[in-house]
Amino acid sequence: MSEKTKPAGPDLTQGVSLADFSEGKLLGHVADDEVLLVQVGAEVLAIDPHCSHYHGPLADGLVVDDTIRCPWHHACFSLRTGEAIRSPAFGRLAVWRTERDGDKIVVQHRSEAPHTAAPRVAAAAGDVAPGRIVIVGGGAAGFAAAEMLRREGYAGAVTMLSDDAAAPVDRPNLSKDYLAGQAPEDWMPLRPDDFYREAGIDLRLGTPVVSVDPKGRSVQLADGTALPFDRLLLATGAEPVRLQIPGAAPQRLHTLRTLADSRAIIEAATSAKRVLIIGASFIGLEVAGALRARKLEVHVVAPESRPMERTLGARMGDFVRALHEEHGVVFHLQDTVTAMADKRAALKSGGTIETDMVVLGVGVRPRLSLAEQAGLAIDRGVAVDAFLQTSAPDIFAAGDIARWPDGRSGSNIRVEHWVVAQRQGQTAARNMLGRHERFDAVPFFWSQHYDVPINYVGHAEKWDEIRVDGSIENRDCLVEYRQNGRILALASIYRDLASLQGELAMERGG
Repeated sequence: MSEKTKPAGPDLTQGVSLADFSEGKLLGHVADDEVLLVQVGAEVLAIDPHCSHYHGPLADGLVVDDTIRCPWHHACFSLRTGEAIRSPAFGRLAVWRTERDGDKIVVQHRSEAPHTAAPRVAAAAGDVAPGRIVIVGGGAAGFAAAEMLRREGYAGAVTMLSDDAAAPVDRPNLSKDYLAGQAPEDWMPLRPDDFYREAGIDLRLGTPVVSVDPKGRSVQLADGTALPFDRLLLATGAEPVRLQIPGAAPQRLHTLRTLADSRAIIEAATSAKRVLIIGASFIGLEVAGALRARKLEVHVVAPESRPMERTLGARMGDFVRALHEEHGVVFHLQDTVTAMADKRAALKSGGTIETDMVVLGVGVRPRLSLAEQAGLAIDRGVAVDAFLQTSAPDIFAAGDIARWPDGRSGSNIRVEHWVVAQRQGQTAARNMLGRHERFDAVPFFWSQHYDVPINYVGHAEKWDEIRVDGSIENRDCLVEYRQNGRILALASIYRDLASLQGELAMERGG
């Protein structure tokens, strides 16, 4: 903390009264360290006040039993140990010792960080602890699984196979602050390189897997090596849809999925003046916002009549369009690119757009080839049960490829969200160790457009009613997506606490 910045709130070493608390929380400090006090029943617990994900203010979060949830991206921490028990946060927070001095609560020292001992997860009766776990995929689900295996105290071999050249990165940032030039590259890795070595995770980059042998329990690598496993997690993710546009050189059509993709767009943007984005998806419009921050002229071509209507509805779609137009984005909706010649894109409507670069944002498709080759059950994704186990014993699937039974809707769903993938990876890790834990997390994602965050919890493929509390246009709203009177999903703008409360209600069957 800089010398000019004073820590918030009262000096906790001098003691505070419960009467000083607001809604069960009080932000104070010990010397230069800010500390958040939280009343949990008759106890007062103390924790670092900023989420280890993006530094969100936990003082504005939601307390659930002896945990606290971050208002920004719904990470969850134990108030007793500081452990990040729910992604997208992974780093533990410090906790502090509280003492009573008469009617005052006093904080002076941090608590000792708890040590992870032998595996905290006992295998079910008859289960044999796996000696070798292989994870195929270096994205959100794969990383979260490997990290959780070690956090659970698993001491066996963990091998993580990724065909990417980069270690796992913060993928949502590739289309947000990093692409806009507002976040340095050293923020992008989910963990520094030495994490994998120190944790005993054998991370192999640039290592494609060509086949899986479920009966022989091995995977074959592109170099011919056969790698045995006792448990296997398929977390192969998704790949961008690549359009075939007559006259367009493939190398000029950028997609955004990897760090290399984002670097390539940044490099192209340094000499470009005008960019054409094909597709008004979340990724497409986040790229539009990021490139406007770099002062490029941005045109968006998409076949729909309004952006994001299928996910957010008409009013939110109109708002998102107006927001981007306020920042200079030019939309060409209900239109498509039919051909390209040099820098000129021809539109179905008959118009043309001169462009220096093209970015495709027309969606992704799950990478199912390995699962199909292995003979696993496929249902518009890899079919898994409530424990994320596939049709083959000892093989699990998580992330963008997994279609699982959703208890709230009563149907099987597949969701392409970063946080869902991470939480599935964590659940799969525990289940590979024998916990038999159902995956029942409520889907969550966030999208950033300039200074406007949109949070979304739940899953609504269709609805018969949309209710709005507040004002979408004034950027202060909670939007309910209902079917037969039941809330299936919520979208919010600057209603962080209400978003957390809605998530909790859905978890509890609301």
